[in-house]
Amino acid sequence: MPKSFIRRWLPTPEQVRANSGLKFLGTLLHDPNLFHLNRHSVSVAFAVGVFTSFLPLPGQMVIAALLALWFRCNLPLSVILVWISNPVTMPAIFYSTYKLGAWILGTPPLDFKIELSWEWLTEEIGKIWLPLFFGSLLAGVFFATVSYFAMQALWRWHVVKRWKMRINRRSTAN
Repeated sequence: MPKSFIRRWLPTPEQVRANSGLKFLGTLLHDPNLFHLNRHSVSVAFAVGVFTSFLPLPGQMVIAALLALWFRCNLPLSVILVWISNPVTMPAIFYSTYKLGAWILGTPPLDFKIELSWEWLTEEIGKIWLPLFFGSLLAGVFFATVSYFAMQALWRWHVVKRWKMRINRRSTAN
């Protein structure tokens, strides 16, 4: 993958370490693997970010950051990829994962209307949480696995392509 393209969008390690809200992590942010751009760190970061984006939980960015620390993959990329589920895509993602969970668990899907209120949340979440969470976990694992292997393949393809270009350049120079 073109490292310069990815680096352009990611904060530097110094910027992350200088963030006053992250001071409580101490020396955890000094691990160089959290900011490396190599095939392994980027592939695992994609898997972490995509998996976390499917979780129907608040604080997805915090969860992705903690998983990135645990798996020692690219921290900024993991956190940025959580935004796959944003206010525009969230309804479609979570409705689909709910339907998937209901189908796999064999429970009939409930017809419900989403309202942004505390009453709706406390009444309806008890009815839909199991299919929603189960479907979200399954979809998250599936798409995280696909994204991991896709990044591995794309990275390898890019390296082989650059290697062949270098060989061609050397052979024409002679």
